[in-house]
Amino acid sequence: MSPQPESPPDTSAATRAAQSEFTPEERAALLKLAHESILSILERREISLTPPSPHLTEPRGAFTTIYFHNVLRGCVGYVFPVASVYRTVAETARAAAFEDTRFSPVTIEEAPGLDVSLSILSPLRVIKPEEVEIGVHGLVVAHGGRRGLLLPQVPVENHWDRVTFVQQTCRKAGLPLDAWQQGATLEAFTAEVFGDREAK
Repeated sequence: MSPQPESPPDTSAATRAAQSEFTPEERAALLKLAHESILSILERREISLTPPSPHLTEPRGAFTTIYFHNVLRGCVGYVFPVASVYRTVAETARAAAFEDTRFSPVTIEEAPGLDVSLSILSPLRVIKPEEVEIGVHGLVVAHGGRRGLLLPQVPVENHWDRVTFVQQTCRKAGLPLDAWQQGATLEAFTAEVFGDREAK
């Protein structure tokens, strides 16, 4: 599955309402990995992608957003878990720096000035429409081979209520707006967001 360019994930308190899963040490390790992954490409050298702890071996979806002087420079992620969270952060950091087609590739001169923000997605779980919390949950709707996803910040940015959010996720899947009432599967996830800016 190819990484997907996205808008930078929302870092509001609502989006981070879920209890923190990753320790300060794990957050620091993942942020360092993101920077090292970008730098290793620019310097043409290899780095280890062996997770330093069992927790970081767990498969997770994740997005890496990079900024240069507070301006968005790239954002790419995997929505669904395809590898360990450690490897996923490395891959999405490199993709955000060099493969986000909205921007030119990051240069060696820019590397020291990059700020990284990571969004680690929780596993998907089936959810009832009335349980969806705006600003907390991202949604996946699936039916008949079609699947659509919207990140937690989308309804916040668009000022949608719960029903509109579910309907628009159906639309993203290419399904009728009422597909969630006609047998489509509705799943939710949360995102734990942290980055260099919080650490400074």
